[in-house]
Amino acid sequence: MLDFLLVLLVAYFAYLGTMMLYFELKTRGDNYFSLPLAERRNLRAKIQKHARFIYPFFALVSKAFRLRKFPVIRYRGVTGPLMMSSKKSYKFTYNYQPQSNDIFIATQMKCGTTWMQQIVFEVLHRGKGDLSDEGYRHMYALSPWIETTPTSSVPFERAKLVGEKNSRIIKTHMPASLCPHSDKAKYIYVTRHPVSCFASCFDFFHLLVGPLAPDRDEMIKWFCSEDMLWGSWPTHVEGWWRRAEEHNNVLFVHYESMKKDLPGAVRKVADFLEMDLSAEEIDQVVHRSSFEYMKEHEEHFSMFSPNIFSESLKSVRFMQAGTLERYKDVSDTGSQFIMDFCRERLKGGHYPLETFYPDSKSLPVHDDQVERVEMSNVL
Repeated sequence: MLDFLLVLLVAYFAYLGTMMLYFELKTRGDNYFSLPLAERRNLRAKIQKHARFIYPFFALVSKAFRLRKFPVIRYRGVTGPLMMSSKKSYKFTYNYQPQSNDIFIATQMKCGTTWMQQIVFEVLHRGKGDLSDEGYRHMYALSPWIETTPTSSVPFERAKLVGEKNSRIIKTHMPASLCPHSDKAKYIYVTRHPVSCFASCFDFFHLLVGPLAPDRDEMIKWFCSEDMLWGSWPTHVEGWWRRAEEHNNVLFVHYESMKKDLPGAVRKVADFLEMDLSAEEIDQVVHRSSFEYMKEHEEHFSMFSPNIFSESLKSVRFMQAGTLERYKDVSDTGSQFIMDFCRERLKGGHYPLETFYPDSKSLPVHDDQVERVEMSNVL
């Protein structure tokens, strides 16, 4: 009987290892994103089927062990996700020479990256961008995530040029200190309320590593440190704010401004990209960039391929909420800790935190009050 149980245990671990490796190879880079939609759905269904047998193992392991922070690589003092990036990919990004047709979409993670990618994509196509099987198939089949390629998107050298200007839409979470600058290229930076950013990160890490994700308190400590992926929120925002002050080819955007006035944000982006769109075209871009449209077509936008955990946690989705008030999902104590950290790190800095985000539990100041501190290239 003992021998039989041992054989079953060995067989189970062999099955677990084989399937995890199989799905990793099937979804690495653009192996998943470049597939037709029906094949992507079939692969997801296969992962869901096997997740029923694999997820319980990790749920059991989590009773004794959980991560305190995400495994990272470190390059020039900046961290990156171990499973998605490497020192080699960071070095490639740091040394890359931006071209005149490059449009960088830069953010700290979970601050509206994919949303801005879609806005830019639709602006470049005058509201007629095609992510169907007859078109580009998926956002990450056309837009390289530069510091992770070739692991998490189309490899950089295969990235398609899009729109009438043959532009390359490049995603990056790199801080300004590691993102190469050229006055020839265009850069759009998006930030979001730091507590909302944390709340969205918390959900996202559960999609990546499921029950092994750090608990909320551990994640808050990590979020409020320079060990956070791509650096802390205040360091990230300060670096890009200064770059926007120094260069007119950097557009600094607030997520909350986009939510409150999407047509105005689309017009700002179109003007920045020197795309003269008609009122009808603006309306079409706004429609295709709305949260409702993107949630309905979520299979074209999810920024990571499916895994055992994401296909098990049906209560958490990539397009989770998209609200202005995600920060309300965090406790008063946690919110205050995050805001105090940001205020301390931004003392003496250029980014006016108190103007945009005066405290942890109120909507950000906007419109006329913000206009007094914004430059022409800051939304």
